[in-house]
Amino acid sequence: MGPLIVNDIISSNTNLFLAFFIGIAFGFVLESSGFSSSRKLVGVFYGYDTVVLKVFFTGAITAMIGLLFFSLFGWIDLTYIYINPTYLWSTIIGGVIMGAGFILGGFCPGTSVCAAAIGKIDAIIFVVGIFIGIFIFTEGYPIWKPLYMAEFMGNLKINTFFNISSGTLVMLVIFAAAVMFWIGEWAEKKFKAPKY
Repeated sequence: MGPLIVNDIISSNTNLFLAFFIGIAFGFVLESSGFSSSRKLVGVFYGYDTVVLKVFFTGAITAMIGLLFFSLFGWIDLTYIYINPTYLWSTIIGGVIMGAGFILGGFCPGTSVCAAAIGKIDAIIFVVGIFIGIFIFTEGYPIWKPLYMAEFMGNLKINTFFNISSGTLVMLVIFAAAVMFWIGEWAEKKFKAPKY
């Protein structure tokens, strides 16, 4: 039964070893799918290319259904799954900053590393910007700490926050994905990709 490390099925070193190769495979899939192109990535904001939305919604749904059924079959104990603590204001502000960076730069952190790995100059500059941001945050942590730690809500799960079952949440996300896929298809027909 999973998780594998907690139940001593694999060691921490084996976990890191596997994570290294899974990360390489993930980067390969991103690049093969065209996600190293900032034009493709920002297409979702302008409506002419919604493949990013579809891929990541599909990934989220697959993971949710997998975890739900694995837990029902007793193959994984969800109580061992780590959930990031929720600090409301830092989450909102961080989301706004990342969203603005995504729109302006055309990359999220993962896709920027993928594109930088194949030598795209804009992505390399983006990655440098990420490290500058990390440096500023780290060095200024005493200044940001009160805001960063504000409005602690615990290790929050969406279904417990809304007092619904995990299965109901999965069904709602699938419904939301279907609606977003339909909107994406409509947008792609309405908005044409710019010619460069």
